[in-house]
Amino acid sequence: MPDLLNPRNDFVFKRIFGSEENKDVLLAFLNRTFAESGDPPLTEIVLLNPYTDKDAPRDKQSIFDIWAKTDEGKLINVEMQLFNKYDIEKRTLFYWSKRYSSQLQEGQPYTELKKCVTINILNFSFIKNDRYHNVFHLREDHTGIELSDDIEVHVVELSKLDDQSVPTGEGLVNWLLFLKGIDKSNWEVLTMNEPTLKKAMDTLEFLSQDREARRRYEERQKYLHDEASMIEWATKKGKAEGAMEIARNMLALGLEVPIIAKASGLSEAVVQSLKSNL
Repeated sequence: MPDLLNPRNDFVFKRIFGSEENKDVLLAFLNRTFAESGDPPLTEIVLLNPYTDKDAPRDKQSIFDIWAKTDEGKLINVEMQLFNKYDIEKRTLFYWSKRYSSQLQEGQPYTELKKCVTINILNFSFIKNDRYHNVFHLREDHTGIELSDDIEVHVVELSKLDDQSVPTGEGLVNWLLFLKGIDKSNWEVLTMNEPTLKKAMDTLEFLSQDREARRRYEERQKYLHDEASMIEWATKKGKAEGAMEIARNMLALGLEVPIIAKASGLSEAVVQSLKSNL
């Protein structure tokens, strides 16, 4: 049997959780997620952008997030992020605000706006604590009084999970260990805790054996790696250019080369070269 595909690849993730035939899988996952923030269980969800074969792995227009709506009209956005695209907090708020504001048509009252929930599942660490699941709301600093319940952001960090330890009971951690890629020998224990996980596992095994699905997966994986490499290159380039600008400004102030080198992180030879060219 071929190796299992990576369920953290957003193409595969959407096939497992964002297709009409697996809506019960998404519902079970969401209920475990919301249970950890004290929310009552959902009974039904509607997929607003279900997976279709038109979702092209390298097409920037293809949306591999999962958009859903509850019976009460609450909007839910689930996104798997394999690589750190930086400025994640601003990116999250930007896309949350677009989903929130898009609910209103011209002339409609603000009372029509429903709660929007964002769930970011990260393959890297971002929040500066040891919790693998953090939930954010809009509250007053001193009293904890909630200004509005309309915004809720979940940040789930797979990197903070101990993948060597198999849980003994039900809960979100079983789903996250599956996504993290826990050894298949532990799958039976996970499904005993969470029976609906079996369907997610069966879907992953089917996709892993399907030639077309594997081809599209590899295409998407390459796109994600290329995108991550470009971001890393741009970040390093930006830092280097920033250091050069700092050094030029300090030279203009008449500071000594060794001091500038220490402050900017550049070598003394580079700073001396900049000084010669001023």
